[in-house]
Amino acid sequence: MYKYRSAFEKIKSIEEIAYPLVERRIREFEALGKYGDELDLFSELSFCVLTANWSAERGIKAQESIGKANFAKLSFEELLEKLKEVGHRYPISRARFIVENRRLIGRLRSIWEKPSREARKILVGEAKGISWKEASHFLRNTGKLDLAILDKHILRFLFNEGIIKEMPKGWTQRKYEEIEEKFVELSSLLEKTPGEVDLYIWFLLKGKVEK
Repeated sequence: MYKYRSAFEKIKSIEEIAYPLVERRIREFEALGKYGDELDLFSELSFCVLTANWSAERGIKAQESIGKANFAKLSFEELLEKLKEVGHRYPISRARFIVENRRLIGRLRSIWEKPSREARKILVGEAKGISWKEASHFLRNTGKLDLAILDKHILRFLFNEGIIKEMPKGWTQRKYEEIEEKFVELSSLLEKTPGEVDLYIWFLLKGKVEK
């Protein structure tokens, strides 16, 4: 408990005010995972492709602007133009990744239904623009709450709180899971899932709950 004390106390300090926002978002995630069709899941996978090295806030706006069906049907050129219109930092590569990932449509539900870590490993191996963080992000956003989304903001929080000793410079499965285990331990102390704790930390850092 000692090495988690500061982080624990900071999260507890905002728990009451953040709770309704977090719960509403979690219900949205669970509904998407339970009731979403292949295009819903593909839209969320594409959102996670877009937010890599970008921002969640702008990714949400881009996802809304492009529209669920268009991630699956626009030509590369049309999708590229849409990403330029919303000001994406890497419109060419992201449009290419999304188009290439269309081969997963029809399989996303079956991948999602596997145990979380197995599903994540499949996505990392088969989806373009999807690494350990993005795969975890997609699975959490579709209702699998047992994974940690180790983006730079979460990692910096863990580092500043003394939970990890250094900021990782790259990911292997083993390295990701080592840090994830610390996040899971913190979540357990808070009696919450990692997916929930991620949102509480974002509220702590930014004063809002995104996705």
